[in-house]
Amino acid sequence: MGQVTIYLDNDHEQRLKRAAQSAGIPVSRYVARLVEENTRTEWPDSVRTLAGQWNDFPTAEELRDTPPDSPREAL
Repeated sequence: MGQVTIYLDNDHEQRLKRAAQSAGIPVSRYVARLVEENTRTEWPDSVRTLAGQWNDFPTAEELRDTPPDSPREAL
């Protein structure tokens, strides 16, 4: 496991410590979670399960079946 050194001003350091304490985890784990959340290359499961949850949302076929655009005037 790698180690990373970061430099924060006092205000940001205190905010980080308070946030980690509020989450009930060590600062290192809190920062590791931030890195994980912000560098994902795939949607989390909580987002994937939302697919198809809106019954009134049009299907792809319905969206594609729209009337043609209005004719444009030549410039």
